[in-house]
Amino acid sequence: MMRYDYAVCIGRFEPFHTGHLSLLARASREASKIIVLVGSADAPRTARNPWSFAEREVMIRAVAGPLADRIIILPLEDHLYNENAWIAAVQAQVARAIGQDGKADSSIALVGHLKDASSYYLRAFPQWALIDAEAVPMLSATELRRHLFSEDEGALRLLEANVPAPVFAMIRAFRSTEAYAQLLEEFRHVEQYRAAWKSAPYPPTFVTADAVVLHSGHVLLVRRKAQPGRGLWALPGGFVRQDEGVRDAAIRELREETRLKLPVPVLKGSIRGEAVFDHPDRSLRGRTITHAFHFDFPTGELPPVRGGDDAARARWVPVAEARRMRSQLFEDHFFILEHFLGAA
Repeated sequence: MMRYDYAVCIGRFEPFHTGHLSLLARASREASKIIVLVGSADAPRTARNPWSFAEREVMIRAVAGPLADRIIILPLEDHLYNENAWIAAVQAQVARAIGQDGKADSSIALVGHLKDASSYYLRAFPQWALIDAEAVPMLSATELRRHLFSEDEGALRLLEANVPAPVFAMIRAFRSTEAYAQLLEEFRHVEQYRAAWKSAPYPPTFVTADAVVLHSGHVLLVRRKAQPGRGLWALPGGFVRQDEGVRDAAIRELREETRLKLPVPVLKGSIRGEAVFDHPDRSLRGRTITHAFHFDFPTGELPPVRGGDDAARARWVPVAEARRMRSQLFEDHFFILEHFLGAA
């Protein structure tokens, strides 16, 4: 007899590998049903998040075998700067799964591997039993993604050895798509970028500035024309120069990337807030800390804009539409935007 009604497994599954399969097997021995929460479900497709939620769901179901009828798979969105919101999202999705299954007053266990500091989230749910699953000797997901973008046949063999056969078949097919070609270009760009700083005496920390311009219920966004994130929408911004402050950098980048003609004194006078966004993993390029400035124009006709400098296009996007663009926004720009929209 199973000890629990439900076992919860949380992961990004980028890709779903043999360690994850072992986790599901352990969960299947502990509970009648398995709730799999797929993290970063709405994140843009990047070299760190190569697969969509739907693609990862297919991976999991392709290897579920006799467990298929016992698995409930649901998306889990990131909340990069609000851990309590992420915990609440996990709780909500577990409640949703149990509600759909129609079983009340259920016993729940969280199944995971307490491998290092990155596993701290497993202790964030004291209302559930915690089952520390045994680790499977294998390459890390980060290493597997590096092999994904390698042209070396040996790297492919290592990838094949660390993922279930149906997942490897999906990966081989994925490598022939346009989406993969775009990610390969991004991966190579980031590798070259990081290599240029390898001779530095210590790991560099980059400083950028971003502009969150709200005008008459719209936010100003630009479409990136360079890697990383080519084709994604972003807040206007860029690196801070040696001879300028972060506020001046935000205004300069705003004017360069959008051709916004508002005078600098008007822009300075419209700043209503600022905040620092410094999640260690916010950028593929390395440790990058950004200072974001909130420019606010409550009413009036939208001034003309057009893409310039590093932007292929600039446009005013209705706020309601921007809030639905999580999977289309560069790096953590969705969270930056939400921070200021909440304060508006």
